[in-house]
Amino acid sequence: MTGTSLLAPAGSTRQADREDRARTVPIDILGHGVFSAAGCGTDAIAAARTRPQPPAATGGPGGGWPELAVRPVTGFDPAAVLGRKGLSRLSRTDQLVMAACTLATDGTAAARVAARTGIVLGTTVGSTGAQEAFFRDTFVQHRPYLVNPSAFPGTLMNSAAGRTAIRLGLTGVNATVAGGPLAALHALRYARTALVNGHADRLLAGGVEELSQAAAWAWRQSGALHPTAALGEGCGVFVLERAGSADQGRSVAGQLLACEIGYADPATEGPLRVARRLAAVVRRALRRSGLPADEPVAVAPGAAARRGWSAVERRALREALGAIPADRLVRIDTLLGETYGASVALQLAAVLARWQSGAGASRERAAVLTAVGPDGSIGAAVIARPDPR
Repeated sequence: MTGTSLLAPAGSTRQADREDRARTVPIDILGHGVFSAAGCGTDAIAAARTRPQPPAATGGPGGGWPELAVRPVTGFDPAAVLGRKGLSRLSRTDQLVMAACTLATDGTAAARVAARTGIVLGTTVGSTGAQEAFFRDTFVQHRPYLVNPSAFPGTLMNSAAGRTAIRLGLTGVNATVAGGPLAALHALRYARTALVNGHADRLLAGGVEELSQAAAWAWRQSGALHPTAALGEGCGVFVLERAGSADQGRSVAGQLLACEIGYADPATEGPLRVARRLAAVVRRALRRSGLPADEPVAVAPGAAARRGWSAVERRALREALGAIPADRLVRIDTLLGETYGASVALQLAAVLARWQSGAGASRERAAVLTAVGPDGSIGAAVIARPDPR
């Protein structure tokens, strides 16, 4: 046990104590709501992994889309989940998050104390479609101020989390974290810290990314995707509670054991340094999860669709874990596309789908999720299998 200096300020001692608790307390994953190119739920992801996938469509609905392969959410009918009232005022991001949270709670949110239940959402910038439409109006309308004021709330990054909390009657922690491909990982880490330190009893945490014409053009012009990769969208939300606090009879889909982040500047330190730093983050996450370095784990990489960064991530995983057998690699990019802000949430959904379907080696006790950002931000999470025997 590491001691604390008597000369350390009281505030720093309390902070160290909070960090130690966060490193050792597992977080139960009790439910989930998922929408992806595979369809609704983790069962749809499990089923899609066992059959040949149709080629991605080129462009989106209507004109004005770039020549880019896309994988939109399949069979998404928000009215079937939320009802038709008020849907026209919601952005696609709002609809995805609201529907996912509704499915994740399965009608049980009202049974909890609303003041102790909240939402933590990861995203890139919110609804790019709503933002593009609103800002375009300021240029094309006869006067810049002749815009639809009811459309403005949907342009805010925290619109989805706020509107969902209102709909479900949740008045606890409500946070939206912008972090690019690490957004959902930051959301899980934020939620974990809040739960461990007693700021909430239950949190709905995850990530969202919508497919829009504006985002598609940005990806097309940047050339950041591999030529064979598709741009996707999706939302994954997970019901999290401290281990052991779940109601009797509720099954645990998995446990969040660790969330670690780091950074290396690719401009000054180079991509090799980013890979080494990510390898160190993965090893630290495994160590804080209490898993031995040689523990067989499933691996869900997040940067496989992105030019350059996929190689950085592969090198880091090889350095941290050695050779990874093909049957333990859980890639979502070929199935769901590059989902950026929602990637880690959908990586987690794919891992849960794998375990729920009985796939994976019998000795596979956990999974490692990784994420790499274009700015050199890196992260890893460790998820424990609920019953590996």
